[in-house]
Amino acid sequence: MSIDWRDVTHITKVDPAEALPADLDIIGHTDAVMVGGSDGVTQANSLDAIERIRDTHPDLTILQEPYSSSHVSSETVEAADYLSVPAVYNGDRDNFVAKHVEFFTQIGQKPEEMLGTSIPLVGGLIQSKAQDAIEDVAEKVLAEGYVIQNLDSKAATVSGVDTLYSTEEVAGAALATESFYEFPIFYIEYSGTYGGPEDVEAAARYLDETALVYGGGIQSQAQTQKILAAGADAVVVGDCFHDDPDRYLETIP
Repeated sequence: MSIDWRDVTHITKVDPAEALPADLDIIGHTDAVMVGGSDGVTQANSLDAIERIRDTHPDLTILQEPYSSSHVSSETVEAADYLSVPAVYNGDRDNFVAKHVEFFTQIGQKPEEMLGTSIPLVGGLIQSKAQDAIEDVAEKVLAEGYVIQNLDSKAATVSGVDTLYSTEEVAGAALATESFYEFPIFYIEYSGTYGGPEDVEAAARYLDETALVYGGGIQSQAQTQKILAAGADAVVVGDCFHDDPDRYLETIP
């Protein structure tokens, strides 16, 4: 199960801890929505954001990007089309290895939550149901090889990023993403700051099967087009969706 990137060039990042625009019709101009954030995110507000977007635009592709297993429930898994789980290359161990082990450990240990029921299960039944729940989640997971290039961002703080990658290292991370880890997404995140096309151009040379996604500081259609022309499959626009809907509409390619 994967996204057809021929149909996706513009992704809207929705922070469930922030207020959504009063007029959600504007999100119909994007190709896909990614629901997630660094602070104040819960199962409840994630589900609320996903359901409100789904109610307004039922055919829109929705990804939940959880930073913790506590953000995921049977309801969010069912409501979203995909779980996009970041593995931050230049972050700390928790954000490349430990978090992902914990994520699947927690899913395996709480089958009732993943099944959406509090009915007691006993013996082999609980094992089979837990396995079913894990398989349902795994089918929706899209791993993201992730590079954060803004040390002043919340994403960097949460992920333990204290060093930026050189352009050559970004290219190396892209190569590792496709050739070694075989992740379906490589994400360059400038998180509120426009980084320009240099990292995108370097990464794009090494990606054939893996989708290249850029996020950070997109404020205009011209910037969107420049990043896409550099080799990105899609741009992610977040802050202005919440803060300035008119500006957000100007980022649509």
